[in-house]
Amino acid sequence: MTTSTATPATLATEPHGPRNRLAALRLWLMLRLFVPLRQGRTARLRYAAVLDGQTVNLHAVLPRSVRPPDRADVVLRRGRTRHLVEAHVYQGPDGELLMDAAILMGAELGGVPAGPGRWKLRLRTYTGSRKRSVALLLLEPPVPYEGPTKPMDASPVTGARHRVGRTATGAARIVSSAPRPAVEVVKVHMSHAGATVDCRVLGTRVDTPWAEFVAAGRRIRQPVHPLGPDTYRAEVPLDRMEPRSSRPEHWDVVLCQETGPSLRFGRRLHDVRNPRRVFAMPSMAMTPAGRTPMIVQPRYTPAGNLRVTCTRMPEAD
Repeated sequence: MTTSTATPATLATEPHGPRNRLAALRLWLMLRLFVPLRQGRTARLRYAAVLDGQTVNLHAVLPRSVRPPDRADVVLRRGRTRHLVEAHVYQGPDGELLMDAAILMGAELGGVPAGPGRWKLRLRTYTGSRKRSVALLLLEPPVPYEGPTKPMDASPVTGARHRVGRTATGAARIVSSAPRPAVEVVKVHMSHAGATVDCRVLGTRVDTPWAEFVAAGRRIRQPVHPLGPDTYRAEVPLDRMEPRSSRPEHWDVVLCQETGPSLRFGRRLHDVRNPRRVFAMPSMAMTPAGRTPMIVQPRYTPAGNLRVTCTRMPEAD
């Protein structure tokens, strides 16, 4: 691996902001000072990433001073709290010892009950009654890849966020964060009789909520019905969403409450770059009781927000 040949003096004069200069200086110190001092006593991660939003995948090469162990664990440590996850150590094709581990984050999933915070990672090996612990170094952080999908930003089950980071000395760590407050759309039901939206609330508690369908100059309040813990159903009030002209009207959906912020309905817990295209839903011709026929098209915006577009049927004009 090639390392930067910059010096603290040149880094200080480069035309970057203070935060960028500080990050560059930390990187220089890590590669030129801390890593050489720990040479031969640390395991180097060749791969470290969270692809599904909740499983940390690790692959490392162990130092030559480590002998094949009877078993091994990855240790997650934050303060005095520690969690152990089994690791697989084996001999590679070139004779080096390699380590693989998959760390499922979240007690709700049957994984590590690690709450929000920074969790340092180490590898612990066991040979007979002897134990040895080595640091896991992350010299190259994960690089986002291109394509129609991307690594999950959050767990699709809990909404908690996990990413792989490193300390100033290069030691790998998992940075976990609580779910962001959001209203995640579970399903949109469409039939000629009407439409409903099922959702679940993440990262917050809501008090006697209701839904509001909002278009330009119009706002319709609609009750929501509990389906289970933090899950609700809202009926789309199509009988009051008739377009006022031949132009389509776009309705956003918001979950409101007496105290606390309002939250837009949307799809956030996914790994696609274009939710509007991937999660496309068919349009449907509907005739609400006592109203003119119209075409109803639920869809997601590029930001993932749910939007319902209502358009008059051509023959209705």
